[in-house]
Parts: sequence; C-alpha cells; structure tokens
Amino acid sequence: MNISLTGRAIELTDPIKEYLQNAIASLSKFNLDIISAQAVCTKQSTGKKQGVSVEFTINLAGKNTVVIKQSDDDMYAAIDMAIDRAQKALRRMHEKMTDHRNEGLNSAKTETADVKAEAEALEDEVIPMELDIYKPREVGDVLEELKAGEKQFEIFIDNEGKTRVLYKRNDGRFGLY
Repeated sequence: MNISLTGRAIELTDPIKEYLQNAIASLSKFNLDIISAQAVCTKQSTGKKQGVSVEFTINLAGKNTVVIKQSDDDMYAAIDMAIDRAQKALRRMHEKMTDHRNEGLNSAKTETADVKAEAEALEDEVIPMELDIYKPREVGDVLEELKAGEKQFEIFIDNEGKTRVLYKRNDGRFGLY
C-alpha cells in the first residue's frame, strides 16, 4: 500500500506523520486490496475561526475510491474522526463481500443437495424407542431409586397420569410435588 501525506498551509511534523501512517495502516485489517491511501491536511481560516481539514482518499483494487473529508479545530481529533468514518466505510464493503447472501447460486444448490442426502441417510437409521420417563411409576419405586443413587431429584409420571417430582431435602427427608 502506497501512503502519501500532504500538508497544505500547514507543516506536518514527525509525530503527526507517524500518527497518520499508523491510522492508515489500521485500515488494512479489513482485508480489502488497498492500492494507495492519500492524506491531505489543510489549514482552514474563515474570519475569526481557524481549524484543520483532513481528507483521506483510499484507492481499492476493483472497487470505487473512498473519499473521507473531516474538519475540526484540533488536527488529531480530525484525523481520528476521519479514520473512524473510513473504517466504517471499509467495514461495510468488507461485510458486503463476505455476506452469505452473496454466495453463488450453484454453491447454494450443491449445499442443499448435500443436506438432503444427509437427511435421507439419517432417515434410514432412525429407530423409534419408548422412553422409560413416560411410563407410569409408583412413588415407592422412585423413592428407592433416589435413596440408592446420587441424584437430588427425579421427575416421573405416577399411575394417575400426573407429573411428579420427588426430591431430597436438606434435612435428609424427601419431598414430593
């Protein structure tokens, strides 16, 4: 990536140049092919008010050029705001490229065919079983299992068809809901 730093009616000191280079280098994290980035800092004076304008021009391979202009009283604040806006624009471009909606129609068809084939293979292997949890049980049987095991509670259906919970209390006794 080629970086060009320019100052118009303002001198770019070494700390400002380094700050600009680090800020522009942070744009490479979006994995877009950045060909060049140009930063132009301009001193503005309109009447009593003076400030600084920062303009970033970012050239991307195969895409449009991104131009960001930002003005502020402070040079560093203007750079920060412009870089934030540039990062937001590049993030949007990156998300458009990596978005799942942009995948090709052929690859989507092959994926659905693979999923259908896996579903058909699973259908052949399905073996229905009756679970023990749905069979009616006596409270006494469940109590014996709870005493013998390390479980704190047991959920079951009694002979009347009610869902019950048998649990160990802190005082060593048992409770039934």
